Amino acid sequence: MSKITREQVLENLNEVKKYIQEEENKKEEIVKGLEIKNRWTGETKFISTKTTHREACEDNKANLYGANLRGADLRGADLNGANLYGADLYGADLMNAKFYGKGGTTKIKKEQIDDFFKALGIIVEN
Repeated sequence: MSKITREQVLENLNEVKKYIQEEENKKEEIVKGLEIKNRWTGETKFISTKTTHREACEDNKANLYGANLRGADLRGADLNGANLYGADLYGADLMNAKFYGKGGTTKIKKEQIDDFFKALGIIVEN
């Protein structure tokens, strides 16, 4: 059995440090992604590894309560089961998004109807 020299130990130690740093960098890359924040507190609700708001919302439906989704591109999103209560969807693109009713009790005023339809991509003609 041969002995390892001090230099060999230090060289191996440096290789191990490089390996650990590379693995940590990979983890950071995975964690970084789309961040969805609470509209009231600004706190992070969740970080998705997805690259679009649509994918992130579909991936994490249970956590959309109070989410700040202003201006988000949600075109074609399947929001079945999503809890959008209190979510800020101002300026969000909801074209072809799929919503499924749950028999909710949310009420809107007559003057809000046009904005509601516009948010759904519906144009009401007279």
